[in-house]
Amino acid sequence: MSAQSQPRLTPEQYLESERAAEFRSEYYCGQIYAMAGGSYQHFQIIGNVSGEVHTALKKRPCSVGSSDLRLRVSPQNYTYPDVVVICGDPRFADDQKDTLLNPTLIVEVLSPSTEAYDRGFKFAQYRTVESLEEYVLVAQAEPRVEDFRRQSGGHWLLSEAFGLESVCRFDSLDCTLALADIYDKVTFPPGGPIAAIRPAN
Repeated sequence: MSAQSQPRLTPEQYLESERAAEFRSEYYCGQIYAMAGGSYQHFQIIGNVSGEVHTALKKRPCSVGSSDLRLRVSPQNYTYPDVVVICGDPRFADDQKDTLLNPTLIVEVLSPSTEAYDRGFKFAQYRTVESLEEYVLVAQAEPRVEDFRRQSGGHWLLSEAFGLESVCRFDSLDCTLALADIYDKVTFPPGGPIAAIRPAN
């Protein structure tokens, strides 16, 4: 994402403009950051993850949403996760009910332009959300899922699943997803993940 050139906004001003805007933007400490459009592969993976999690939780008190739902990480930080799961009653920032406060699990699908942000600053901000129990990173260029689980004492435990024959377990949801389902109909770039980020000649 990239910062737009404009004066700093209060959170209230951001929400007012965002609710009227045609395109979504994230917000951090007074600055609005336009969200870049995703690839078709990004779209496919988000749909697969959302669908598989929804099916796994169909009879349970959990809800699954995609990047249309805004998350308030803090009063100065608003984002749009690729996939968010809420278990129990959702809590919202106001009566508009379009800004979530209590995610249980967040999934971000990695892109070359956002991977460093998703792994670094964004994860650091998400770790401050008390309700968040798991943070999941899903690669686009290869079948790989990284799962960070909150532990006692502020620690996060990483587990990784690699290969279409593998499965990943989301402990916070008590469910297991096959990577073959997460990457259903996804075509990986020839030459592996390096080819996906190497500039074309």
